[in-house]
Amino acid sequence: MSKVVIFGVGQIAEVAHYYLTHDSEHEVVAFTVDKEYLREEFYHGLPVIPYEELRELYPPNKYKMFVPISYKKVNKLRAEKFKDVKLKGYDCVSYISSKAIYYNTPVGENCFIFENNVIQPFSKIGDNCILWSGNHIGHHTTIKDHCFLASQVVVSGSVIIDEYTFIGVNATIRDNIKIGKENIIGANALILKNTEDRAVYVSKETLKSKVPSNRVKNI
Repeated sequence: MSKVVIFGVGQIAEVAHYYLTHDSEHEVVAFTVDKEYLREEFYHGLPVIPYEELRELYPPNKYKMFVPISYKKVNKLRAEKFKDVKLKGYDCVSYISSKAIYYNTPVGENCFIFENNVIQPFSKIGDNCILWSGNHIGHHTTIKDHCFLASQVVVSGSVIIDEYTFIGVNATIRDNIKIGKENIIGANALILKNTEDRAVYVSKETLKSKVPSNRVKNI
């Protein structure tokens, strides 16, 4: 068991607290935020500590960190804080749901892997990645550092997803291709060939019917 301090007091931090408390061997002992964002002394009954004072109050030789920040700025905010936490001497825990399926997959530090992810054999996941619920990660796939996969993403076999990439809900990635760095792949996108760095793919939105719902028959 590790005693863990979570960075943040927003929704993802709250979700992280729930999973670590109910489905891990770790004990959450406090939250921390940058001093300028400190608005409350306690959150879920635990102290909220100014990040600038963290080393003094919760030293890295006794406590570990978890940094569950979202995909803002193409994962750069989470990466910056993760790197700073490491510079301060902290180890970061990773959470893998007991309801995820994986086969001795190497997983880096500060990863957040939710329930119903299927991660097939010979895959690798780098540091600081978030895989929301219900994704399929095909065999021999590599997800590099600082990536975020939203729910129901299908990644076929032997895919490489480079650093800082965001993949939206219901996106599909064909086998044997490489996704470039800092890609934004939107919801329901279909990727069939290699992508360049910093590419953006957006699927078309479903059009609204001209017929209102009260005039639709047989439904």
